[in-house]
Amino acid sequence: QVQLVESGGGLVQAGGSLRLSCAASGRTSIMGWFRQAPGKDREFVAAISWSAGSTYNTDSVKGRFTISRDNAKNTVYLQMNSLKPEDTAVYYCAANPPGWETRAYAYWGQGTQVTVSS
Repeated sequence: QVQLVESGGGLVQAGGSLRLSCAASGRTSIMGWFRQAPGKDREFVAAISWSAGSTYNTDSVKGRFTISRDNAKNTVYLQMNSLKPEDTAVYYCAANPPGWETRAYAYWGQGTQVTVSS
C-alpha cells in the first residue's frame, strides 16, 4: 500500500512559479502528476521513472514544468515556472502504473489546488 500527500499549492500571479511536493509512504516506482480544472477531464501532466532516468511532460507544459524526485526522501516534485491562468487546477500526485505508457496509476493523492491569477 502506498499513501501520497501533496503540498505546495496556492495562489500565484501569471508568470510566477510554484513547486509542488508529493511525499510517499511505501514502495514507489513510476510517479506522475495529473491535474483537473473545473468542468474538465483529468489531464496527465508529467511522469518520472524510479531512477529519474526517464521523464515525460505533456506538450502544454514542456519548457515550463519540471518533474524530479528524491528517492532518499521518497518524494516527487513538480517545479512550475511561467505559470498561466490556464494552469489553474487541482494537481494530483500518482504512483505505480503498470507501465510507462499507461495512465492507469494505482495510487493517488488527495490533490492540491493551484490558482493562477491574470
